Amino acid sequence: MVQRNFMSVSFAALSQNEAFARVAVAAFISQLDITMDELEEIKTVISEAVTNAIIHGYDENPEGVVQISVRIQEDSIDLIVEDNGRGIEDVEQAMQPLYTTKPELERSGMGFTIMENFMDSLEVATVVGKGTTVRLTKRLAFAKALQN
Repeated sequence: MVQRNFMSVSFAALSQNEAFARVAVAAFISQLDITMDELEEIKTVISEAVTNAIIHGYDENPEGVVQISVRIQEDSIDLIVEDNGRGIEDVEQAMQPLYTTKPELERSGMGFTIMENFMDSLEVATVVGKGTTVRLTKRLAFAKALQN
């Protein structure tokens, strides 16, 4: 598969930067012939992954850094959201719908569930005390249509 284009961006782990992340990724992938649904799903997934990094990975410590990488492939978009925060002690538990480590913040615990539902693949690599990497892939509708 030929890589078509890529970008990466790093920013402080501040909640207000979640909107920046959404806009940056949306602007980058807007060069593609994607549906509005695909665009909205990707923006939502970026919001969820970045929010997890900021709130859970760094406990909202603005000295933390969140990195996003996006690769446009021939038939898909690959997204990576990374932090060097606290890591996830139990990934399987964290991926359960409605599970949250921050109920006092009125978190819904649906971040990973949303990511799984909107993307074609989701991989979480984490080391406690070192950070978390979330890898997401979305096959694009035009590519799916070509195979049918």
